[in-house]
Amino acid sequence: MQKRKLGNSNLEVSAIGLGCMGMSFSYGPPKDKQEMIALLRAAVERGVTFFDTAEVYGPFINEELVGEALEPFRGQVVIATKFGFNLDPAHDPRGMKGGPALDSRPERIKQVAEASLKRLRVDTIDLFYQHRVDLDVPIEDVAGAVKELIREGKVKHFGLSEAAAKTIRRAHAVQPVTAVQSEYSLWTRGPEAEVLPALEELGIGFVPYSPLGKGFLTGKMDENTKFGSTDFRSTLPRFTPEALKANQALVDLLGRIAAQKKATPAQIALAWLLAQKPWIVPIPGTTKLHRLEENIGAVAIELTAEDLREIESAAAEIEVQGARYPEKLEQMTGR
Repeated sequence: MQKRKLGNSNLEVSAIGLGCMGMSFSYGPPKDKQEMIALLRAAVERGVTFFDTAEVYGPFINEELVGEALEPFRGQVVIATKFGFNLDPAHDPRGMKGGPALDSRPERIKQVAEASLKRLRVDTIDLFYQHRVDLDVPIEDVAGAVKELIREGKVKHFGLSEAAAKTIRRAHAVQPVTAVQSEYSLWTRGPEAEVLPALEELGIGFVPYSPLGKGFLTGKMDENTKFGSTDFRSTLPRFTPEALKANQALVDLLGRIAAQKKATPAQIALAWLLAQKPWIVPIPGTTKLHRLEENIGAVAIELTAEDLREIESAAAEIEVQGARYPEKLEQMTGR
């Protein structure tokens, strides 16, 4: 497995990480815990050293799973987790029925850090992201709270998720930001306009989540795909039958390139991200060993400048249909 550094921070991780959310949250009912522990350990054996979780996934049970699975590898792996929500049951922590309330008050950040340390079974949180920007708390206060946690040795690195370039700059001025995590893939290219240039200038790493378009870019779905009520894709505008049909052209494009490279559409989608910048580390999620191995295989795929131009010009002809999130969740991004 190749390694990459997240920006100027010297935080070195595997070129492809593992997003753990779907093991216990959002994509149907939680998966069998022992099977997921085995999968997480299999990832480590295959060279994955970067794992992504959050307090809100479950809530809590995903951090507990990751903590138990990775305890034998303490010091060998980097675990990222997140703060920023109020998980009082009155706020509906299930997250997708209107969503939990944001809460990034400094005292809340410190509470979350203490609880996450216990659930993750670690002495220090490697990378602590603000999950969504909270407009009620100045970003300088958020950065200041994390700075204190870093000083106390409870956190090593500070990150932001789905933040706008101007917010990243303000936070970075108080406490250097190691990584920004936002959705980025061939069908979600918003970060290219302002976020990626700002990260390049400031020396901050970028961690694309949903790099396979929540499964769509694998080529395993079409307009007839049905999502159960516990699968949050059932609430997403981009996953209506009409949008799936309209967006199929993007998967067809990946399929054509994949056939030339003797690869899969998912591998081409990940290789495309890796080819964008040397400080980009995608975190595809999976609950299956063969998919984990397929995703890791993307690291070995070499896309030439010509391949990238071909993908670019073909993708430019395709207009992606459907918003990423329902309106309330969409409003929490890019601020």
